[in-house]
Amino acid sequence: MNAASVSAPLREVDDLPSPRGLPLLGNLHQLPPATHHLTLERWAAELGTPYVFRFATTPVTVWNDIELSHAVLRERPHRYRRYAPIENILKEFGCNGLFSIEGAAWEPQRRLVMQALSIPHIKAFYPTLAAITERLRSRWERAARNGRVVDMTDDLKRFTVDVTSALAFGEDPNTLENERVLIQEQLAMLLPMLMTRVNAPFAYWHYVKFPRDRKFDEAMADVHRHIRELMSRARARMREEAALDASEAPPRNLLEAMLALRDAPGSGITDDEVAANVLTMLVAGEETTATSIAWALLFLGTDDALQTRLAADSRRALGTSAVCPSYAAMRELDLCEAVCTEASRLHPVAPYLSFEPLEEVRLQGVRLPAGTKMFMLNRPAMMDPNNYADPERYDPDRWLHEHRQAQATQRGAHEPRAYLQFGAGPRVCPGRHLAAVEMRLVVSMLTANFTAQLATNPADIHEICTFTAVPSEMPMRLALR
Repeated sequence: MNAASVSAPLREVDDLPSPRGLPLLGNLHQLPPATHHLTLERWAAELGTPYVFRFATTPVTVWNDIELSHAVLRERPHRYRRYAPIENILKEFGCNGLFSIEGAAWEPQRRLVMQALSIPHIKAFYPTLAAITERLRSRWERAARNGRVVDMTDDLKRFTVDVTSALAFGEDPNTLENERVLIQEQLAMLLPMLMTRVNAPFAYWHYVKFPRDRKFDEAMADVHRHIRELMSRARARMREEAALDASEAPPRNLLEAMLALRDAPGSGITDDEVAANVLTMLVAGEETTATSIAWALLFLGTDDALQTRLAADSRRALGTSAVCPSYAAMRELDLCEAVCTEASRLHPVAPYLSFEPLEEVRLQGVRLPAGTKMFMLNRPAMMDPNNYADPERYDPDRWLHEHRQAQATQRGAHEPRAYLQFGAGPRVCPGRHLAAVEMRLVVSMLTANFTAQLATNPADIHEICTFTAVPSEMPMRLALR
């Protein structure tokens, strides 16, 4: 791939515009970990892209061209890889699973995960999904009756941990009904620590452990003990079933499928790799979907008319049920998914994607040697009026099929390819359908059964980047309809 003009002179990374930095530190002092993504976006607006900043002495190029993003995503994993420090640190955490793994190990693991998260599998799993959603409804009903402010981000993470565990591992930790479940608290530490260590100028934890590092190490040791126990129980179930039935029963969940593959002769897969994918699923399943729904609540909690519309739409699909009763009815809840999609357009859960070329490439007239760090910003394209009409406005209708048809007639911009929250190309997120089902279930349950008001000033809610961009808080008061 070569986007360089034949006639234009080839530029080097050092020729790109750059914010002023300091010797040795580069631009580190200008990038507060919690809000560095906002600084990167501001520099893009001021300097144009591509530009380069320096992470200590390491140059990092920054881009916001949506066509380039798609081209890079298409050429993974053979020409580009994810930002190498992410994989290196996740290996240390014992969490180098499908999200971060590179090379030949990726494809067989991808097939397993795609099977576990396929539409037929999720459709068969729907009754369990509905039961966990009912559990969340009961929790919120108690809060409403007691007049208690709900920490929505925490409750949504409990919901997604329960869903992911039940679907992928056949065991439900029921964090929604058990007020203090250690595994949920421990998982919440992983992404912030990943962000801290990825952004550290050197691997200080190899030489000295601060109290936070020691606490994290203890938490990860507990998490891995929990995962090995999951694996042990799954193997025991598989042996018992094999003893009762001479025919080979198909795996019932992702963990059993991974263990069956691992235990097959000559698989080349280790227990450590299985454990890494278990942990990857737990973390990824908890964080991104919960955050997408939480950002939607920022808009729902301040818009009574939208809530009323959603309540009517949801009640038509739910009938007399408190939770959407069937997979078929769930498919009617397009608006419930649209409010989450539109919220994450304005507040992207993944504010940028990070890659490195595996060989020298030339992009937009710039020569990038192998290993050059590349950050590809997501929000600028989603806020571009050439991609979305009136991009500053929160408008869930822009994602509905009938509205898109009307927009096309009126020549209003709507470019779905500019929305990259699930990635694209061969490594597009395998959990995107599960995420959509969870969004529809939770938003329909909430709006059909409750009215919700934000319990703080919306201006006091900020984006905090802990690898994903999460709301600083999302407290809500619920009342029964």
